[in-house]
Amino acid sequence: MSAPALHLDKVERRYDEAGSPLEILRGVDLCLWAGQSAALVAPSGAGKSTLLHIAGLLEKPNAGEVFIAGEATVGMDDATRTALRRCEIGFVYQFHHLLPEFTALENIMLPQMIGGVSRREAADRAGQLLHYLGLSARAKHRPTELSGGEQQRVAIARAVANGPRLLLADEPTGNLDPKTADHVFDALDSIVRATGLATLIATHNMELASRMDRRLTLHDGHVVELD
Repeated sequence: MSAPALHLDKVERRYDEAGSPLEILRGVDLCLWAGQSAALVAPSGAGKSTLLHIAGLLEKPNAGEVFIAGEATVGMDDATRTALRRCEIGFVYQFHHLLPEFTALENIMLPQMIGGVSRREAADRAGQLLHYLGLSARAKHRPTELSGGEQQRVAIARAVANGPRLLLADEPTGNLDPKTADHVFDALDSIVRATGLATLIATHNMELASRMDRRLTLHDGHVVELD
């Protein structure tokens, strides 16, 4: 049996605050498999973003191990972690973070080209993703010329452009009105199902969470399954 796309093994994270440790994660155990979607639903301050940062190799835990597709990552140097993150992990944030001077197509091409893909291949892949998300007509538009929902769909396409195993999203519909949020989630869900990604989404949107395979929360620094 293949390894999970993401495995957090007894992960601990604490911060020093005014000279005393602030415990955020207290031995988190979590496995997420290819093709599986999970919503992480918890109040602000519970540690959702911290967990995503550790899962995405943006932070190191104080203890425990983070496995990406079976590969232990905590002992890796920064360059190796960066290379692994670029290839294996996609990110979608509450704000799209598209580069304003580039078109929608170019924003999706850039991470591929940084990863060594030729300009032509990157353009072909970006065009396919835009078509799949119903945005072919917006390919040459810059972010300021796109609606909020369109910007976020471009951000989703950019996140999956390199064919990662794992997609992490932090409140991806948090800035959108309910109707637009629904369209964006449909786009996210369809692309996840089509590609077989493992997906972990931090959200306050319970309707969105109810449509995912698993619902998780953080309680006293541990991940707990809901339902």
